Amino acid sequence: MDKFVIYGQKPLSGTVEISGAKNAVLPMMTAALLTDGVTTINKVPDLRDTRTMVRLLEIVGAGVEFTNGTLTIDASTVNNLVAPYDLVKTMRASFYIMGPLLGRFGNVKVSMPGGCAWGPRPVDFHLMGMEKLGAEIELDQGYINASGPSLKGAKIKFKYPSVGATGNVVMAAVLANGMSIIENAAREPDIVQLCEMLNLMGAKISGLGTTILSIEGVKELKPTEITVIPDRIEAGTFLIAGAALGDITLNNVKVGHLQSVLDKLEECGASINVGEDKIHIIKANEIKPVNVTTNVYPGFPTDLQAQWIALMCSASGKSIIMDTVYHDRFSHVPELNRLGADITLHENVATIKGVTTLKGANVMSTDIRASASLILGGLMAEGRTDVSRIYHIDRGYERIENKFSALGGGIFRESE
Repeated sequence: MDKFVIYGQKPLSGTVEISGAKNAVLPMMTAALLTDGVTTINKVPDLRDTRTMVRLLEIVGAGVEFTNGTLTIDASTVNNLVAPYDLVKTMRASFYIMGPLLGRFGNVKVSMPGGCAWGPRPVDFHLMGMEKLGAEIELDQGYINASGPSLKGAKIKFKYPSVGATGNVVMAAVLANGMSIIENAAREPDIVQLCEMLNLMGAKISGLGTTILSIEGVKELKPTEITVIPDRIEAGTFLIAGAALGDITLNNVKVGHLQSVLDKLEECGASINVGEDKIHIIKANEIKPVNVTTNVYPGFPTDLQAQWIALMCSASGKSIIMDTVYHDRFSHVPELNRLGADITLHENVATIKGVTTLKGANVMSTDIRASASLILGGLMAEGRTDVSRIYHIDRGYERIENKFSALGGGIFRESE
């Protein structure tokens, strides 16, 4: 098992290229199953999660090639409508396979999902949406059997704007008979791009980027080619690193996707200049404490909550971070405290008192974003930090140690 060894307090400078978005490409990969042909997706990040999804597509019978960031998916050979437990348990996004297979073939059998170790991830919204479209749902020995040979358009209202449920139900609805309306739909850029891809394939989806999506069902879809949007969470992670330690430029970014993060970074004292597809950030002379409350897009992302807490550990005062999206996503807090941080936690609210210096220690990753926060903490800390269980970070960041090393960070991958 690998670990990161980090020698901290080295200034970061230079340019970093942001990879394609993990949370956008995973549903796009399953959307390719909706058509009898070859779909091409460009700028696909080489991650544990994308490799897991490739294996899942192959298990259901698709032909997949993944070379130099380009993914081709031939869904004409799909012949197995079962997503097995051994694979689905490793990545909750595998559940995205339900909507496309149900929509195209009329039935599917999917294991209950797994994924990150923190927090419950109920699939109730997914199943409610499928049932509204006319599917019959049955739970049998840990598997969900969904049958709906003739799905029909319906009005679906989510109690909460779930990204996963929005994407899954949209993919089921595009081939349903009639009009579907999804109210309180997620607005994340990842969902917008999924809908753009489906429209390129011949779907009729309107309301992109709003909380109400209208889907007029069509009889069939055709293959397409599309390029994945930049990963706003990876970009946010490097922006936070820049605010703490650097003078860095991010290339391949969508500035509009990061506005809530940029506003907070300026508030904490960082200097920011934006271009059409790049952002230049210079560290704050003194990191000011800035309170953050996470929210669904376009609010501050829950996927950057852990990284923001790491930054606030070195702020000149007290800050309060509230996560309204996932109330128990704070496994990084005791690990950051091992580095000398002063963080207290009460339910879904973290209070951080900035300290003069973090100091290196042995810490352990527990999920993708917690891993990123520990890397940031190690880069900010005095001395050596060892971060174990880094297979988590490999699920969501493409060669993160190489990118930080190129900026001057003292980070190395070693076998434990």
